[in-house]
Amino acid sequence: MNIGLIGYGKMGKMVEESARSRNHAIVAILDPALKTREPHEPEKADVFVEFTGPGTAAANLKTALEAGKKVVCGSTGWYDRLDEVSAAAKKGGGSLLWSSNFSLGVNLFYRIVSCAAGLFDKFGEYDVGGFEVHHNKKADSPSGTAKTIAALVLASMTRKKKVYFKDVQEKLGDEVIHFASLRSGAVPGVHSLLFDSAADTIELRHTARSREGFALGAVIAAEWLYEKKERGVYTMEDVVGMT
Repeated sequence: MNIGLIGYGKMGKMVEESARSRNHAIVAILDPALKTREPHEPEKADVFVEFTGPGTAAANLKTALEAGKKVVCGSTGWYDRLDEVSAAAKKGGGSLLWSSNFSLGVNLFYRIVSCAAGLFDKFGEYDVGGFEVHHNKKADSPSGTAKTIAALVLASMTRKKKVYFKDVQEKLGDEVIHFASLRSGAVPGVHSLLFDSAADTIELRHTARSREGFALGAVIAAEWLYEKKERGVYTMEDVVGMT
C-alpha cells in the first residue's frame, strides 16, 4: 500500500516507521515545515494519514476528501466541524476514518466504559468522574479520548445529563460528570474513570506506555480503509468490529 503523510511531527514520523515495518511505501510527506519535498508523489497515495493539529486538520481533510482520497485522521480538537468534513467526503467521493484514539487498548477500554456505566447507573450510591493526563506539548484540552469516554458514560447513564471539563468553581449538580485534565512532562496519555460511593471506589484506567501504539493503530486503520470498497465515514470501532 502507498501511504501519504499529512503532518510530519512526532506522530507522523512514528506512523512512517510503523508503515515501513509492515512493508508499506511512503510516497508523500506533506508538511509546510519541511525544507525538502521528497518523497512527493501524493497522486500515488492509496491512503493519507493525517496527524497535525486542531487548527489545520479540518482544512486538510476537506482538501483530500474533495479530491476523492481515503484519509485516516488522528488529529483531535476539530470535531465541531465533523458534519462539514463528512459532507466533503460525500461530495468528493472520498473516505474518512477518524478516531479520538487509535490505540487498540483504548478502543477496547471504550467498550468496558460503556458496560460499566450501564451497571452503575442502577445504583445511585455511586457517582462518576474522570481525569486525563498528557504531555505538556499537547495542543488540545480535554483530550479527544476524554470527550469520547464522557460521551459513552452519558449514553449509558440516564441520571447523568452533561459533562463539565473545566476547573470546578462551584458545586456541581448530581446530573453532572466532572472530567478533569492535567498537562505535564512527557506523559503519553492516562485516562481514568472513577465510580465512587461512601463505601468504596472502583477505578477504570488506561495508561499508554508510548505513542508507538497509536501509530501502529493508525496504520492498521489505513490497511482496513484501503481494503474497504464502500466509500463513507468510519471510526476505529468499525476497524475493531464493535459497531
